[in-house]
Parts: sequence; C-alpha cells; structure tokens
Amino acid sequence: MSLLPVATARQNILSAVKTLPTEQVALDDAHLRVCAEDLRAQRTQPPFPSSAMDGYAVRHSDMAKPEHTLTVIGEAAAGHVFEGNVGAGQAVRIFTGAPVPEGADTILIQEDAEIMSAGNIRATEVLAKGAFIRKAGLDFNQGDVLIQAHTQLRSAHMALLASMNMPQIPVVKKPRIGVLATGDELVMPGEDIGPGQIVASNNFGIAARIRELGGIPIPLGIAKDTEASLMAALEQARAAHCDAIVTLGGASVGTHDLVQSAFEKQGLNLNFWKIAMRPGKPLMFGNIGDMLFIGLPGNPVSSMVCTELFLVPMIRKWLGQNTELSFIKARLTCDLRQNDRREDYLRATLSPSAVDDSLPDISPFEKQDSSMLATFTKAGALIKRAPHAPPAAKGDIVDVLLL
Repeated sequence: MSLLPVATARQNILSAVKTLPTEQVALDDAHLRVCAEDLRAQRTQPPFPSSAMDGYAVRHSDMAKPEHTLTVIGEAAAGHVFEGNVGAGQAVRIFTGAPVPEGADTILIQEDAEIMSAGNIRATEVLAKGAFIRKAGLDFNQGDVLIQAHTQLRSAHMALLASMNMPQIPVVKKPRIGVLATGDELVMPGEDIGPGQIVASNNFGIAARIRELGGIPIPLGIAKDTEASLMAALEQARAAHCDAIVTLGGASVGTHDLVQSAFEKQGLNLNFWKIAMRPGKPLMFGNIGDMLFIGLPGNPVSSMVCTELFLVPMIRKWLGQNTELSFIKARLTCDLRQNDRREDYLRATLSPSAVDDSLPDISPFEKQDSSMLATFTKAGALIKRAPHAPPAAKGDIVDVLLL
C-alpha cells in the first residue's frame, strides 16, 4: 500500500465524520459545551434606564443654574423602583443599578453634590444631559444573536447566557472516544515497572486533548499484545457506545503489532494505512460498524502530532465547528536541509521577530526524535515542510501550525 498524502488522509477522515445530534442541558452544565444554534437574548439588558453611579437623579434643566438648590424627595436603590416623579427643583437619592425615576434625565454623582441642609443639595459641577445613565438595551436587546452557533462556551459566555435569561442551552452531543494504549512494554503510572517496560504516557495526553476540545475520552487501559486482549478492549468500547476508538501503538509491521489484524476479524473496514508524514507514518483509519477507528503511532510525539492534524479536526467536525488548521507564517532562525518524500512537522518555538514586527521568528529544536515528549511540551508550533521541499535558509518564511 503506497503512502497517502496528509491532505488526502485528513479529507478521508473528515468525510466519514457526521455532526452529532443536539441535546438540551442546564446552564450549570453548559460550560465548555458547544452550542448547537445561534443563541438569542431572551430579554433586554439593562431592561430599564439605570444609574451607573451612586448620586442623585435630577432634571438636566435644573443644572443650568449650579447655585440652584434641589430638594431630595426620596430614594431609589437597586432592585427597588421610586414610585413618584421628579419635578423641577427636585432630586432622588439613587444608587448604582437602580432604575432612573420618571422625570429625571441625568445623574448627579455624589462627589459633585453638596449637601446644603437636611433634604437639600446643590450641584457643584455642570453636567451633560444624560450623564451616568445606562440606557435600556445598552448591552443588548431581546432577540439579539449574542453567541454564534458552534461556539465552545467559556466562562465569559456563561455569565452572558445567564444575563440573557437562558436556563437551558441547546448543545451538540459530546463525541465519545475510546482511548486504548497497546503493548506488553507499557505499564500505568505508579505500577511496578519490569525489565524493558516503560510508563504509558500518550494516552493521558490524548485523553486530555479530547476533553479540552469538548469530547468525552473513554479510558480503555492498556491492551496486551494478544488478540484476546485487543478484542476485549474493543468490546469495552462498544459497550461504552463510543463514536470512535483511538489506539496507540500496534500499527506498524512488527510481529507483535496486532491491532489491524485483530480488528479486521471484528469487522474493521480499513480506509487507509500509512501516510506520507513524519512523524506519524503508520497512521491507520477505518470503521468498525458505526464506530470510527483511528490507529495512532506508539511513539508519544508521533501520536500527539497526529492528534493535532487528524483527531482535532475529527472532533471539530462532530461538533459542527471549523475544521481548518491554524497555520501562520514565521521566519526561520536557522537553515533547514532538503526534505524527503514525506510531509515533515518539526517541533519549534516561536519568539518575537528580531528583524521587524511583521512575522514571528521560528526556531526548530535540534533533536526531533519522536520519543521526546519534553521538547513537545516546550514547542509552541510545528514547522510544516512539504514533500521534497528544497533546502531553506535562515530568514526564509515557512508555514507553521500553532499548538
């Protein structure tokens, strides 16, 4: 089987992903969910003209004579309406957030009010008409679209939704994604580590990335290098109603790489295996009935890079979001040699430009071994190099995928 171009592999994957259905959740449960439709305000905010400061509600016409004394006829506090009307020569003591009484059109802030005697004040400043009054609808009006469909709801959205008077939110169902590490060499963190064994790591990083993007990672543990162990994990994924299963390792051609053969006996329809990419060549994709299958490489960095290029767009497609990757331009700080036939992704760090402010500088790490997680955590970006790209010189402009 020939190596599939990266763009074709991604398109094949996205073509198999369908947007998930909608459900209603309580506002308290909507954080980090993806809204399923445009969200419109159910009320106007503020719903009435209100005071932006503590002071006095007055008529602007009375401010034309700063020496004029005003009689305080009552008080308006937040949550309470002054029932009367402010007439000529009158004022109402008012506090921030309180409705502006009828007849008043300006707020004289308390710093600019001199108390003359019991129940009387005088303005010490001439104010503009309407000063310190928040008009009704200053923030938004009923029916305004304030949050676009397919937005992931962050903390600021939650406050806005509450002010929109939306106790129930329509959201896209979360994709359920089984995460299965494979290999006799793996143990879980904290377990006894035998000779030749290592601690499983990329399953935790990938599960966290799924969760960040709005999916539900279903931990399937570690499958041993036996068909029985792999089949048991697959049954666990089916029982958990996973939309997809992601395997880590076992996708190469060694004697102990059994994922493909074991899953084919369970109905795997393989779409492709092996792509023209570094790191991440042994990527697999297909479906087992209604459940999608993506087999990531076992090397930690390979699996994490493949997650950004393939699993992230998958999740976004499930949630109805934009699946385009976030590429920018940056300026190389060193030379790069000619690339071979595979699309290459080099871990690198971004920094402010040493030349001008138009583009950031990009510096690849000297060592790019796909087992080195420490450099991946320090990398803010991946330099993309096309197949057969010619040598690149310091100062050249390159495509960069933000992490």
